[in-house]
Amino acid sequence: MINIESLKSTPIEEKDIEIVERKGIGHPDTLIDGACEAVSRALSKFYLEEYNSILHYNVDKGLLVGGRSRPEFGGGRVIEPIYLIVAGRATSFVTRNSVVEPIPIGGITIGAIHDYLRETLRFLNLNSDIIIDYKIKQGSIDLMSLRESEGKLPLCNDTSVGVGYAPLTPTERLVLETEKYLNSKKFKEELKEVGEDIKVMALRKGKSIKLTVAAATISKLIPDASHYVSVIEQVKEKVEDLASNITSMSVDVKVNSGDNYNKGIYYLTVTGTSAEAGDDGNTGRGNRPNGLITPMREYSMEATAGKNPVNHTGKIFNVLAQRCADLIYREVKGVREVYVRILSRIGVPINQPQVCSVALILEEGIPLERYKGDVESIIQDQLNNVTSITYDILEGRATLF
Repeated sequence: MINIESLKSTPIEEKDIEIVERKGIGHPDTLIDGACEAVSRALSKFYLEEYNSILHYNVDKGLLVGGRSRPEFGGGRVIEPIYLIVAGRATSFVTRNSVVEPIPIGGITIGAIHDYLRETLRFLNLNSDIIIDYKIKQGSIDLMSLRESEGKLPLCNDTSVGVGYAPLTPTERLVLETEKYLNSKKFKEELKEVGEDIKVMALRKGKSIKLTVAAATISKLIPDASHYVSVIEQVKEKVEDLASNITSMSVDVKVNSGDNYNKGIYYLTVTGTSAEAGDDGNTGRGNRPNGLITPMREYSMEATAGKNPVNHTGKIFNVLAQRCADLIYREVKGVREVYVRILSRIGVPINQPQVCSVALILEEGIPLERYKGDVESIIQDQLNNVTSITYDILEGRATLF
């Protein structure tokens, strides 16, 4: 069922207050999301290569327990390692030609997390700074039976909701682009002292934005306090330049506002992430599927990371809802804001959700009936091609967190 309605509301960017957050790639919550998703992709790849099908699994439960460290100007060390564990269910053996074949779940899991962390954190010593663990067991028969059958559509293996909206406001774009810029290869070449744990929070009041940036720094690359201050000032200036290209609103940038130079408090880390010193992470606690945390908006609480990309609608429908919202905003003239909510039912083909609910904020004077057909056509086309999302996820073309 497709339901389309007009939303009688003021667009977010015209409201008095807007709050937006993004947790960067080195934040503990993002790291554990990334670890779960790395395992998910590795399992999918193995299953496809060995059995020409993605078998049942869900590895969307993960915990990162922070360690302890002693950073200092010009050096420092991790004195108690980070502990990371991914848990879930996965097909761990297959009977083929009357022979039971065990699947090396442990090796796949540890290898995937190891590779992901190596690519994400430049200064994490994988041999001493972190312990990687897993608890992944064979899946239940009822859920395994819902996986894709040859020539048939997969059946939803959960009753869950996906939500998407468009467009991003200037404040949302500023938060998203700030973190991406500060963690870009180009920026790291210019200011290698800045770590990967970057959190960006914006408060917009009227036409003014207060942008708070927390940026971990690499202690061994910073010889003294004056060098640290110089790095932070450069980060501030670069973010201000970026902001001027994104919005004409006034943007007040504060970087590492928790520092207290008089008391010798600086945001120094050995590894580039606060996970080394007691900050913890939990799968699904960080960014929503569009990469932001937006308390003024509608969104789903589903954790997308680690879920099976074939039939777990907690993952697929969040990607689908966002794509529908983007397409509706881009292709249907007169739409100021759009929200898409898609609800599945376990055991039903994934192209037959219980409801696709679309809510539109339209330009003044435009009747809803004028665009219902266009919106319904976009939704139906995306539902007809829903299985393509699986491979977009596996190839990294879909944003999940």
